[in-house]
Amino acid sequence: MNELLNTLLQKLDAPAARYTLLDKYYAGEQALAFLAPEARTALGSRFGRMCSNIPRLSVTALAERLRVTGFQRNGVPDAELWQDWLSNDMDQLANVAHREALTLGTSYVIVWANAAGEPHVSVESARQVAVLRDPGTRRIVAAVKRWETDKTTEAVLYEADTITRLRANNVGAATFGQFATVEVVENPLGIPPVVALQNSDRLLDDGVSEMQDLIPLVDALNKLLADMLVSSEYFARPRRWATGLELEEDEDGNSVNPISEDRRMMVSEAPETKFGQLPAADLSAYEASTRVLLGQIMAVSALPAHYLGTLTDAPTSADSMRASESSLAARADARQAQFGRGWEDVARLMIAVRTGLDPLGIDVRVKWADTSTRSIAQEADAAVKLFTAGLLPASTVLDRLGYTDDEIRTIREARRTEALDLAGTDLKGLLG
Repeated sequence: MNELLNTLLQKLDAPAARYTLLDKYYAGEQALAFLAPEARTALGSRFGRMCSNIPRLSVTALAERLRVTGFQRNGVPDAELWQDWLSNDMDQLANVAHREALTLGTSYVIVWANAAGEPHVSVESARQVAVLRDPGTRRIVAAVKRWETDKTTEAVLYEADTITRLRANNVGAATFGQFATVEVVENPLGIPPVVALQNSDRLLDDGVSEMQDLIPLVDALNKLLADMLVSSEYFARPRRWATGLELEEDEDGNSVNPISEDRRMMVSEAPETKFGQLPAADLSAYEASTRVLLGQIMAVSALPAHYLGTLTDAPTSADSMRASESSLAARADARQAQFGRGWEDVARLMIAVRTGLDPLGIDVRVKWADTSTRSIAQEADAAVKLFTAGLLPASTVLDRLGYTDDEIRTIREARRTEALDLAGTDLKGLLG
């Protein structure tokens, strides 16, 4: 176990510097890049946080389109599984898992049983969890979670047959020799109860941040914004000049401008004195450069122009906005396919915890909300036409409208109750 734990802890610590950098970009706290020493001196501490936080926008724009609406087991909606999902607040925490995976490249979900024997699901950060995979099947064969308290370092080693709880009596423990075993329990699931949500379209990647390709472009954009502010501070305001004035001297003999900057009027008794001002700096070049970078950012991130505040002279119609979001919707569809397998593994573990079945033999499919942006009127009109034509049943139409399995069941029960009430009223009339 010592070699396995050391390997996992090393794998956990290896990307720490990369995660710290990505966290700074997500929070908009990264250092200014491409900044000349002269400009840095001119900025001082006034614009040290100049940042257009497009990386976070690229993450949240995708995450808000990734919404799990239900699960099907053997082709039938599983109400018990969905209730377990809601009981663990996964209707809210799933979005947190998506944001973590889109930001750092990977997030994790751990499934176990609570004191009552019911499924307990927790969303975990890649900063605290690392896994090892079988190179043949690419399935997780071992995992570790490590976290720190005020005085100790806690860790849990997940294997196919056992779950081992460990503790080190110091903060920052990173090797097996620093840990002591606290508890060992059997794992009846037969596989480590840890699932990875990877943001990657490659087979052998460990997960790639959605912000990775945006970092150099955002650095360049922030540099332009900082330069524009420096120019605005020092050159955009017209500089005045005067000739024919006698300069004054201070106590040290240094020349002093006889007309201070705070004076709104300049007066001189000497007839040869002349006044004037230098032309202000033209900041339009920064706008043109900014548009070029925003175009590259939109191409890389699939963010539409109205997400980035790029405005046109003509007002944008609702149809054109939806068309401009088609690329973002397609990217969200791809992320659903990537994360869907992970959520199905989570569902299998939840069923296995409750029923004791082999999780590898359970057939589960996840259902997602539509990623496209369409108005309620358009959705309803299309649904009514499909239903009245007899092409789709009512439950399928409600599913296309974005209702969850629980909501569809409630609607069907309400319709059934109303139908029975109406039937009862008719019968009473007939009997009368």
